[in-house]
Amino acid sequence: MGFYSRYVLPHIVSCGCALPQIAELRRAVVPQAKGVVLEIGFGSGLNLPFYRVDRVRRVYAMEPDLAMLNKARRLIASSAVPVRVLQERAETLSLGDRSVDTVVVTFTLCTVPDVGAALCNARRVLKPGGRLLFCEHGRSPDAAVYRRQVRIEPVWKRLFGGCHLTRDIPALLRQSGFSIDLLEDYDMSNGGLRIGSYLYRGSASAAA
Repeated sequence: MGFYSRYVLPHIVSCGCALPQIAELRRAVVPQAKGVVLEIGFGSGLNLPFYRVDRVRRVYAMEPDLAMLNKARRLIASSAVPVRVLQERAETLSLGDRSVDTVVVTFTLCTVPDVGAALCNARRVLKPGGRLLFCEHGRSPDAAVYRRQVRIEPVWKRLFGGCHLTRDIPALLRQSGFSIDLLEDYDMSNGGLRIGSYLYRGSASAAA
């Protein structure tokens, strides 16, 4: 791991993911979690303040990057919700089948190398009736924007830790065996930089 990946990138990611408009999206999604929760891509713990102590018994904080976990230590130490750190990848998730009530994934599916394997594991660990809560950026339905996303993506991935711009989040969920219960999608750019601003938010359950 080089200097940029170890010291610069975690700070850039944490700052970008803590922007006020992003925090509002987290505030809308995370409090819906209940029971035993798996958070895929815990990062620096930005979702942790939004879990409701009266609804959540435990959070499994899955994050492979030690630099990001180091940034989360203070939040974890002061959390009212019990947190167990899993320093591992979603593609090789160690939790047992049907072991969690909720999976939370926010601004993470863009960077997971094998997103299909990660989502299949998310479905595997969900109990019957459990839900996956998601808020992700991805492929724009605007053809002109999508073409720009495709052109820029190779450089973008190198700069931002493997972040993809063109992943079709609803399609990936369905291909991994999820049924989407609620889906909101919209452009947050307000006419500005649109390549990374198309968002998908909602919930999904394991398809019958």
